[in-house]
Amino acid sequence: ALKSPWRPWGNKNTDLQYVKDFQPQNEKLKHIRVLLYGPVGAGKSSFISSVSSTLRGRIATPALYKTHKIPKEVSGKYYPFVFNDIMGLEEGTGVRVEDVKLALMGHVKEGYTFNPVSSLSPSDSHYIPQPSPEDRVHVLVCVCSANKMKEIREEASDLDIPQLAIVTKIDEACGETEKDLKNVYLSKHVKNKMADFSSKLGIPLNCSLPVKNYSHEINTNEDVDTLILGALKMMIDFGDDFTDSL
Repeated sequence: ALKSPWRPWGNKNTDLQYVKDFQPQNEKLKHIRVLLYGPVGAGKSSFISSVSSTLRGRIATPALYKTHKIPKEVSGKYYPFVFNDIMGLEEGTGVRVEDVKLALMGHVKEGYTFNPVSSLSPSDSHYIPQPSPEDRVHVLVCVCSANKMKEIREEASDLDIPQLAIVTKIDEACGETEKDLKNVYLSKHVKNKMADFSSKLGIPLNCSLPVKNYSHEINTNEDVDTLILGALKMMIDFGDDFTDSL
């Protein structure tokens, strides 16, 4: 273990209040759109479920290319950020890089089923020819690492879309974090893993965040929530900065 943490532990209550109070600066937008991408089994859908569980204070499981909204305590109200996750980036069977690029620009309509053989074309009914600022992706989040992600990252960079990375299953990274999740920033092994992940992906270490998704739990957990909220706060901040200029 390290003598001092390589990153400070977050404050769940402060971050939770921040998220609950958040509204996009750009008044033309109802929400910030976050696109999660990564290989099969990386934890994209689980992360969305975990965010929902953290904000609702109970384990929740949200259900194609679908926009995931998270309901507030007030009936009929939703948080002003949404998530899209896409099928994995496996060679030959996963989503095509060209389709992810179209999603980044807002050309992909709700309910589209990605085809690993051919990309979405302008003649398809699920193609949005003139995307609104709200259709576009405002933050790109990589979940875990894979060789195919570089091209997508470059496209996002060309579009000036801010990018983050989240590393899931951090509790399984070493014995110390498995015993106590708070040890995540005291673990030399986790720090080295994160630095290696950051280097391979080309996303700075301060934009790479360790999280644990809810998987087998039946109740929410303070430490899991703290890491989830820290990642969520950075996502909406990055997205808000980007949409301010749209």
